Amino acid sequence: MNENPIPDPADPTARLPHAQQPAGPYGPGAYLPPPGYQPPGPARPVGPVRPRLLWIFLSWALFLVLLVVGIVGFAGNLVSTINDSAPTTTFDSGKTVSVELDAKDKPAIYAAADQPTDVQCQVGNGQDPRIKLTQPAGSQVVTVDGTKWELLFKVGVPEAGTYEVTCEGAGVTFGVGRELAADTDKLVGGVIALVALPAIGFLIALVVTIVVLVRRSSARRNPAR
Repeated sequence: MNENPIPDPADPTARLPHAQQPAGPYGPGAYLPPPGYQPPGPARPVGPVRPRLLWIFLSWALFLVLLVVGIVGFAGNLVSTINDSAPTTTFDSGKTVSVELDAKDKPAIYAAADQPTDVQCQVGNGQDPRIKLTQPAGSQVVTVDGTKWELLFKVGVPEAGTYEVTCEGAGVTFGVGRELAADTDKLVGGVIALVALPAIGFLIALVVTIVVLVRRSSARRNPAR
């Protein structure tokens, strides 16, 4: 009598023995990846986003430096202009001094007084019509070491040389210097320094800021491969 009958193939409850289940290449019940599947590579290390924000800080620091340089340059030229225009030769009322005058230096006569008073000045012996004293169109005051010098006359001389200057005025101290307009080159240079240097620094900082922010945004969207 056969103790292990062969199951009827038509029997719906028949099962093959477990050992007879078909095995794939990776073993029984293993997962097979779809065709063309590529396993992910190793994770790439995430580095800092380039370019760094440090460039923005440096560019604005440069702007501040150029701004300070422009202000200092303008102030220095202004002070130098005032000092060069201030009287280098001073004298009291009724005195006569000999000074070197040259038309290209735009010589001028200044006065320092505590109160309004009438003054008179003469250059040379008063007989040479080529020597002219002209009052300025507007008030010009130069302050040096706390003394306010008001421009009295512009001096026109025919040629460079030594001239005698005499002035009279009660309680007035007189001085011979130069017009402020004689140093317009310094003033113009100071204005250029005040405007141009900060403007250049601002443009550099603005361009660097835009470029850095745009490139950092692009680097976040498209990390290096």
